[in-house]
Amino acid sequence: MRQHASNLLQIPACLSKRPGSLLAAGSDLPFLSVPGPAGRSAQLCVCIYLSEFGAGASGGNSGCCCEFALAGAMAAALGVARAQRARRCLLLQLPGAFRAPLGRGCRSGVPARQQQQQALAVPSASAEEITSARRKGFLAEHAAPFSAFLTDGFGRQHNYLRISLTEKCNLRCQYCMPEEGVQLTPKSELLSTQEIITLARLFVKEGVDKIRLTGGEPLIRPDVIDIIAQMRKLEGLQTIAVTTNGINLARLLPRLKEAGLNAINISLDTLVPAKFEFIVRRKGFHKVMEGIQKALELGYDPVKVNCVVMRGLNEDELVDFVALTEKQPLDVRFIEYMPFDGNKWNFRKMVSYKEMLDTIKQRWPELEKVPCEEASSTAKAYKVPRFQGQVSFITSMSEHFCGSCNRLRITADGNLKVCLFGNAEVSLRDHLRSNASEEELVQIIGAAVGRKKKQHAGMFNISQMKNRPMILIGG
Repeated sequence: MRQHASNLLQIPACLSKRPGSLLAAGSDLPFLSVPGPAGRSAQLCVCIYLSEFGAGASGGNSGCCCEFALAGAMAAALGVARAQRARRCLLLQLPGAFRAPLGRGCRSGVPARQQQQQALAVPSASAEEITSARRKGFLAEHAAPFSAFLTDGFGRQHNYLRISLTEKCNLRCQYCMPEEGVQLTPKSELLSTQEIITLARLFVKEGVDKIRLTGGEPLIRPDVIDIIAQMRKLEGLQTIAVTTNGINLARLLPRLKEAGLNAINISLDTLVPAKFEFIVRRKGFHKVMEGIQKALELGYDPVKVNCVVMRGLNEDELVDFVALTEKQPLDVRFIEYMPFDGNKWNFRKMVSYKEMLDTIKQRWPELEKVPCEEASSTAKAYKVPRFQGQVSFITSMSEHFCGSCNRLRITADGNLKVCLFGNAEVSLRDHLRSNASEEELVQIIGAAVGRKKKQHAGMFNISQMKNRPMILIGG
């Protein structure tokens, strides 16, 4: 690295609340702070490289030229081996300041991982031009660098983690669980509450900002409220969601909301009580409807309703589900029937997104597409004008969305799955129980994410692949 001692200022910065956050220093210069390992206090030096012809070490800015190259996750500052942390070099730039070949990128388009630790010559601009307005614009436009460990070989950044809390369920849905049931994992081999929180904390520190709790049925786990309350304390975690069958929802939701639950998906595949019992092999239709109503009463907006559409079973109810969105802030999500072990998937049972859309447009030809708010969204959203809610389509089979996938999954027994339809898994539980360090766990996770394929195998090949039943994955 070209370092001119007289032109290098180092400003120590204490750890901030969130990885890679940018703050405005009292000296009118931005600085970067990155958290060290849990329980350690660490400081990070932010290097401001001045022009060779600019001011000296005194820091005077009369006539000097400077731009900022902010180097994060420095091994010495974090107290870990330099070789291990080199992958996590974080770089930020001012507009037009820094141009380097892109590797795995952060949200600002700047590499989050550098292949070598090398010199970076930074062009300059007058420090006097860096006004307060420009600083604010810089901070707004340049998101914090995203962890290289959660970025795969195709540049996909995984900021969404789904954690299965249990393999057990109080329903037996046909598309989820084999009719004969499943062999449940012994309790001692499932993740404990503390292990779940430990992994959640690690992923959030690496950049995950949304966690969804799944199952089985997550709301039958006795400590689910405590788990949510502990997750709510994780700095940087913006969304805690749950996917539930709704049977216990009305009873638990007030406490779940108080603990910090801020998003809900409720599974409901039919509006006909008798058909409900046939699909899920249990009673409980009215409890699910009560759960949906309770979510609306408590102000959840939208309340997402997941409906797996299967030919010969419930495709005749599409219009009825859409009608639910007229006066309620519901997002009814029609999901293409997907193949998993034991669910007897058959191509002829699958109703494609386009077929569903055509059926709905026959009733509401004015149905209009809703602009997608997030590039990583799995749903194609539509709305009938003047309706309060909307409908969405999850097109995993007919039009996959692998290119924008930002999801990782942890099964109830602690295995990391980087793809819902992939059968490759890595046991994080075993490494946790072998007292692996945080650094070792991050390396293991990063290696698994790095092996993620460009896309899944396609519905016909998936149907022939060995994979877990949905209930043992967690959705």
